[in-house]
Amino acid sequence: MSHREFKDALYAQFARIGHALSSPKRIEILELLGQGPKTVESLAESIATPLKNTSAHLRVLRQARLVESRKEGTHVYYRHARGPVDLFLRAFQGLGRERLAEVEQVTNQFLHSQDDLQPVTLTELRRRLRDGSATVIDVRPRSEYESGHVPGALSIPVDELKRRMKDLPKSREVLAYCRGPYCVFSLDAVKALRKHGYRARRTDDGLPGWRLAGMPVATGSE
Repeated sequence: MSHREFKDALYAQFARIGHALSSPKRIEILELLGQGPKTVESLAESIATPLKNTSAHLRVLRQARLVESRKEGTHVYYRHARGPVDLFLRAFQGLGRERLAEVEQVTNQFLHSQDDLQPVTLTELRRRLRDGSATVIDVRPRSEYESGHVPGALSIPVDELKRRMKDLPKSREVLAYCRGPYCVFSLDAVKALRKHGYRARRTDDGLPGWRLAGMPVATGSE
């Protein structure tokens, strides 16, 4: 093999990762799989894409070795290698924020325009859990909570919040976290809580960021 053949073969392999990330939907799928294993049906619903198209996206991700699958009964569950892929996604998003002004513009137009309070950092979240000065809620779907969550957090999926709000004491601030810095569940949760007289803030990151920071992660139900 010549030097040129070696370089062409090597960079062709790296390009498989680039191809896998060339679709916005595939990037979103990888972020969703950072919350825990999911079926193609649940992924299709989450990314608002037909089942056939979602399956095609998953094939591309599998070809790039970013996604693995296992079968349980009649369902096929997809997952990714959390550590390497989470780190890669975090660096990928960081590069986008640094080099693309449009990332901040879109974020400001949606998230920041609807919430003018400073989000809580994960370090502060951990401190508030330790000293008991806040109630921490995980507003992701329950299956994601059971796959991994912040120890001490209550599982209150955003679509159950209205029904279960009465169980939250108003004497303490409520801190809500979800999937990551661009997850909208926590935004919806704090807006609903404030409307009903609660002091509430969202976190600036989610469970993958908590895990990457080396903080403990609990699994299972409450």
